[in-house]
Amino acid sequence: MTAHQPTAAPIRVVLADDQALLRAGVRVLLETQPDLTVVGEAEDGEAAVALVTRLLPDVVLMDIRMPGLDGLAAARRITADPALSGTHVVILTTFDLDEYVFEALRLGAAGFLVKNSEPDELVRGVRAAAAGDALLAPGVTRRLIAEYARRAKPAHAAAAGLAALTEREREVLVLVGLGLSNDEIAARLVVSPLTVKTHVSRTMTKLAVRDRVGLVVLAYETGLVRPGWVAG
Repeated sequence: MTAHQPTAAPIRVVLADDQALLRAGVRVLLETQPDLTVVGEAEDGEAAVALVTRLLPDVVLMDIRMPGLDGLAAARRITADPALSGTHVVILTTFDLDEYVFEALRLGAAGFLVKNSEPDELVRGVRAAAAGDALLAPGVTRRLIAEYARRAKPAHAAAAGLAALTEREREVLVLVGLGLSNDEIAARLVVSPLTVKTHVSRTMTKLAVRDRVGLVVLAYETGLVRPGWVAG
């Protein structure tokens, strides 16, 4: 007799958008996947924060423009609450250069998706956010960060924190800032992906950021990566 193998718990998602039709479409899409489940919906920021606090989902798909408390303010509340550190906020935006998205990333959002993304891109994005992996839509995200990094105030505290990094950790931070995945960084540095993951984790701890997006933002703000650079 073959022993029963327990299946992993599905990724739990909350949808926050004031358009009921969009929420319904995203719910249907996500729930066709065996590893994804929508546990709640909210039509404004206040309801989204309340749902997240009560349900502790893995991912929140958060629209920016909502009545009352908007998505940016709601994301700020969620990412600032230590009790919600396991919840990853993904911003939904109509345009890939929404003026508020960069601020959301600075607040600790895990990334963003454009509302007209292909269905498989949306599904992959939710899974990536839940796993804390690479940025969502990394090419577009890098363009957005580069655009707004020019306007950002210098992150003096973060710059000071760079002194605590080892030479290898700084090197990894630059490559993360350029949008490389752990596997790509491992190939570049001729080390194992597990070693890269360890360096990334230690760097996040030393710089007091919660995910890779935070590392990308700091890499730009501290000048380790300049707008327009690409991974060679």
